[in-house]
Amino acid sequence: MSMAKINRALLSVSDKTGLAELGKALSARGVELVSTGGTARTLREAGLDVRDVSDLTGFPEMMDGRVKTLHPKVHGGLLALRDNDKHRAAMAAHDIGAIDLVVVNLYPFEATVAKGADRAEIIENIDIGGPSMVRSAAKNHGSVTILTDPADYGALVEEMEANDGATSDAFRIRMAGKAYARTAAYDAAIASWFAFGDAFTNPLGPEALQATPFPATMPLAFHRADTLRYGENPHQQAAIYVPQVTSGGVPQARQLQGKALSYNNLNDADAALELVAEFTGQAPAVVIVKHANPCGVAQGGSLLEAWEAALQCDSVSAFGGIVAVNTELDAATAEAIAEIFTEVVIAPKVSEAAREVFAKKKNLRLLECGTLPDPRRGGFAMKTIAGGMLIQSRDDGAVSAEDLRVVTKRAPSEQELKDCLFAWTVARHVKSNAIVYARDGATAGIGAGQMNRRDSARIAAIKAREAAETYGWEEPRTKGSAVASDAFFPFADGLLAAAEAGASAVIQPGGSIRDEEVIAAADEGGLAMVFTGMRHFRH
Repeated sequence: MSMAKINRALLSVSDKTGLAELGKALSARGVELVSTGGTARTLREAGLDVRDVSDLTGFPEMMDGRVKTLHPKVHGGLLALRDNDKHRAAMAAHDIGAIDLVVVNLYPFEATVAKGADRAEIIENIDIGGPSMVRSAAKNHGSVTILTDPADYGALVEEMEANDGATSDAFRIRMAGKAYARTAAYDAAIASWFAFGDAFTNPLGPEALQATPFPATMPLAFHRADTLRYGENPHQQAAIYVPQVTSGGVPQARQLQGKALSYNNLNDADAALELVAEFTGQAPAVVIVKHANPCGVAQGGSLLEAWEAALQCDSVSAFGGIVAVNTELDAATAEAIAEIFTEVVIAPKVSEAAREVFAKKKNLRLLECGTLPDPRRGGFAMKTIAGGMLIQSRDDGAVSAEDLRVVTKRAPSEQELKDCLFAWTVARHVKSNAIVYARDGATAGIGAGQMNRRDSARIAAIKAREAAETYGWEEPRTKGSAVASDAFFPFADGLLAAAEAGASAVIQPGGSIRDEEVIAAADEGGLAMVFTGMRHFRH
């Protein structure tokens, strides 16, 4: 194992976290500090001697700081092979001194985009000199140590203390790999902005810049947020990655208590949060999810009422489920939720009284997400397949009452129309083939993931009958309900199954070659039916 002594360090950082402490530790070991602009000023304010990079290069910083480190005396000092006679001769001939350590973190491009800055400010925050130094130092990691993350400053100091001011091969290789990962993610973030962000803010407009929303090369910039215990099953390894710029979701929620979130917890909590976000700013709503499918959804005059109605849809599946709510979680609702085994509860805000209730359930994961995601936010959905990846725009489509077309002799009543739209909202989040019965702002039965639509309709009706038996109702809540189908009924059998369950109104996309047959069956049964013209397959 070879050691690389650190005699000269070049520091140029945007994030000044820990900079003064690092500078003091390096200076105490006799390391010469070379720096630029604001970094040099911070080090001097800490009482340290710093050599300006302009003194090293013989050129002043110019063009508003755009040009300062792009110089042979910087990159020659980084790239020169210390054991190469020609390289050493070139260094001597051109008065180039070796640089043994580079500490760089890049202009905050991602944060600038995230805060909604204008195009000019975003462009100014594309770092050029920083990535160049990072790559040069990382390439020559046999002799040069590169740090791009303030979290590694302590490790560097410990490394130098253990090795008399030098760093080991293992440390330099690890830091070089991290450096290239950072520049790769940084470039991907910039490319993503040009492809997906700048295309819609550029004065030329998206049509002039690209003919398709999908670039020839798909730039992705994600960093690992956590390593998980395992994946969907214990024999699978797993981790969670988040994008450099995000609008927020389950990974950004604050965990108030409970065990670490598992792969399945994260997947199911996301499904619950995405659905409950559909009711942002509306009456209190509760969503219960099991295996990424909702098994109960309801709105009510209070959150407790919504919980009770959602649970009654399928109390068997709710056991061990995920619960999401659209408003502050209160103690009364928390008490009711705590009566059954629940894996995760997520809410925009959790009252102190509710936290006290859940504190008795130490394993329950309680998450506070602050704001709900925008269900119409757009973006892309990705899925890996053998040999590639499928990418599509998110299914952010929605319909209103004005978009619906009545196709039966009878039009839906006002209440049936409300139930149709509620059922349709839920159906968008149910795995295909999806059938959702709803009545009075609550799901009455949900059929998910079947190979044909008729079976989904029958399974949902069976669940509704079981709920009626459990709660002692005279009839299942599918009687007088609205039924939503995520895609058209290819045959009348699925609709007839819904009618047999007691549905009085139907909402579906339409578009089948047998639409007339289905409409005729609805008319014969006295059902009202509306077409949305929009499908919501979810696989």
